Amino acid sequence: MELYDQVLEAVQAIQTRTSLKPEVGVILGSGLGDLATEIAEPAIVPYADIPHFARSTVKGHAGRLIIGLLENVPVVAMQGRFHLYEGYHLQVLTLPVRVMRQLGAHTLIVTNAAGGVNPAYRPGDFMLIRDHINMPGLAGANPLLGPNDERFGGRFPPLAHAYDAQLRALAHSIAASSPEIMLHEGIYTMVGGPNYETGAELRFLRAVGTDAVGMSTVPEVIVARHAGMQVLGLSLITNTATGNETGEVNHAEVLAAADAVRPRFAALVRGIVREIPRLTATS
Repeated sequence: MELYDQVLEAVQAIQTRTSLKPEVGVILGSGLGDLATEIAEPAIVPYADIPHFARSTVKGHAGRLIIGLLENVPVVAMQGRFHLYEGYHLQVLTLPVRVMRQLGAHTLIVTNAAGGVNPAYRPGDFMLIRDHINMPGLAGANPLLGPNDERFGGRFPPLAHAYDAQLRALAHSIAASSPEIMLHEGIYTMVGGPNYETGAELRFLRAVGTDAVGMSTVPEVIVARHAGMQVLGLSLITNTATGNETGEVNHAEVLAAADAVRPRFAALVRGIVREIPRLTATS
């Protein structure tokens, strides 16, 4: 079955649960899924009930699609994502983004937990993604490999401005009204995982301009831009990763850091979502 038909089957299954047409898609990263509980009038669809959806296998990823209202804006949220290191093909990993677009979402907010390579970053800080470095992509792993289906988008999508400047400005304005939110802006680098980086790798990443490093996000952004969606990327800094640490990072530490900033994360994302309709109406 062609990918386009798989997407349509998934969309049809979801539309049997709700008639709401989402405007904004949200992908909730490691430990950040609790924001989904704040969605009003939710239609909750386990990934297992959606044709062609993969399964989340990582702790901190609930594996549910939630459609409802956040700040009175129709949204579709992934409570848990898929990762390259889980063994999924990149087309499978990114299929939910295509489904979100077909459901009606024109904007994607993609979040993740990341290590702070920039020495100025501290656990609990946030970073808007201004640009990215796609390490797996540089080695040939790309969700757009293979024949292009023009129904999704063009063959060669540009990524020079993948992360929308207006959305980033909006996020900065929301954060400025909340003194407890420390919001940076920088370069996110995706690595394959599942192992955390060596000290030498982190020093290399810092040398090439990386501010934060993680194991997700970039394939979803590529597919969203291929589909013509506006994208905002938001990283939660869960640990320092400068290459000079004496201790070892672990996934439990990442989840604990995410749990500690849940109210700030929710306030920031809710504020952004609330203003997106105004932003799109004037653009």
